[in-house]
Amino acid sequence: MKKPVSKADLRADLERATEAFLQEGGQVEAIPRGTSGTDPQSPPDYLTRRLFVEPRTTRTLVPEVVATIEERRKALSKRNTKPRRGPLSRPRRKTIYDDFGEPLRRVWIED
Repeated sequence: MKKPVSKADLRADLERATEAFLQEGGQVEAIPRGTSGTDPQSPPDYLTRRLFVEPRTTRTLVPEVVATIEERRKALSKRNTKPRRGPLSRPRRKTIYDDFGEPLRRVWIED
């Protein structure tokens, strides 16, 4: 199993690469803080990126494939024609009221 590269290893590699670049005569420019890396004159990316450039192609139907799909769909609908049972009736509690609308008692009723 490969050992994952740690941040310390990455920092050390970057430091070595920077030192090698400077030793070979490379030079690092000092850029003021807050300066953007993008060109202010260039248009934004969402205006230059074209996603669907090519024209939409027409689809040609293959009758055999369409017929096979329709047969499968009909077979599935025929298979599921068995009437479904409703939810099992559970006993429920019913309140019995007297002639004046006052509750007398509660009874369990099975439908």
